[in-house]
Amino acid sequence: MGAVTAAVSGRESALVSPPLTLYVHLPWCVRKCPYCDFNSHEPRGRVPERAYLDALLVDLHGALPALAGRPFATVYFGGGTPSLFSPGAIGSLLDGLRRAGVLLPDAEITLEANPGTADEDHFRGYRDAGVNRLSLGIQSFQDDALRALGRIHDADDARRATRLAAELFDNFNLDLMYGLPGQTVTAAAADIGEAVAFGPTHLSCYQLTLEPNTVFASFPPELPAEPAQSAIERRVHDALAAADYRHYEVSAHAKPGRECRHNRHYWEFADYLGIGAGAHSKLTGDDTICREARVRRPGGYMRRVGDGHHLAEVRNLDPVDLLAEFMMNALRLRHGFPLALLSERTGLTASSIHEPLERAATRGLLELHDDRVRPTPLGRRYLNQLITQFLAE
Repeated sequence: MGAVTAAVSGRESALVSPPLTLYVHLPWCVRKCPYCDFNSHEPRGRVPERAYLDALLVDLHGALPALAGRPFATVYFGGGTPSLFSPGAIGSLLDGLRRAGVLLPDAEITLEANPGTADEDHFRGYRDAGVNRLSLGIQSFQDDALRALGRIHDADDARRATRLAAELFDNFNLDLMYGLPGQTVTAAAADIGEAVAFGPTHLSCYQLTLEPNTVFASFPPELPAEPAQSAIERRVHDALAAADYRHYEVSAHAKPGRECRHNRHYWEFADYLGIGAGAHSKLTGDDTICREARVRRPGGYMRRVGDGHHLAEVRNLDPVDLLAEFMMNALRLRHGFPLALLSERTGLTASSIHEPLERAATRGLLELHDDRVRPTPLGRRYLNQLITQFLAE
């Protein structure tokens, strides 16, 4: 048995029930992007909005009794392309939550939207239904980059959608990618400059990676060389810092007080119920933490949810898995986490991870200060190496 495995062979303190959030997966896209490895599907004909909404409501109400009345602090509609669904469908699900009394009055409610599938009426309708945070999948404001990424919208669509978001939502995020095929430092800086000019409260900036089982993995585009990638990343982060966006997570930058509450709950290892095709859940019981996964294919999910056979996986996490999952999330945060959070969310204590903490600190990957574990700049740069210090050997 490895040293890490031995150190966490059992929990040492009681579990504390964490905040609870809801993720709703809407799995259809007009066209699947060549870099995308999410559970998304091109519809054959019209999206079966009514049937899928009915399945979501059955799934939701079937899960609520086990949650014992715990309210949702946030709701996140992800995909796929949630903006393929009408405001009425989004409103119906939110109304179901309100009638069940499980939605906090100040809940953050986010909906992802594609600039190529939304218009002013949809945006107004989502806002009126209760969505108070919009997340736009812009990726770039340059036509050549959007074509290379296989997006269905162009630069004018991106600008139009962003102007609408700024007009209608007090809180909105823009997704941008960098390190794109043929991209220069100047082009990446231009994207960031244009995004900042619209005044989003939050920016999610990702380096394009070639994920397995994607079109780009089979037919890889030519990406900037490593020195250029590093220069692009530095320019992106410097530009956002100069515009008063705080880099609080690996890919997330926010104005003060505008961090994404839903994603922050993930990174702090809170609980979440996931409903919809392929959605995952992490739920804390009296003495166990359980992971669930729904059936991935939308048709199979809709057929099986009525008879309760829509769960493809249910498993309790052992202490080794708990430590690995906690660290994979919490170490993404720039300021790390207090050691007390580890105990509250996993039942493990600081003494149980003394060896890997010391090893990572010796290698300059993290620091421990005032009972807070924080990745160093080196640890943030080599995050995968930092996380491996806490994996079973």
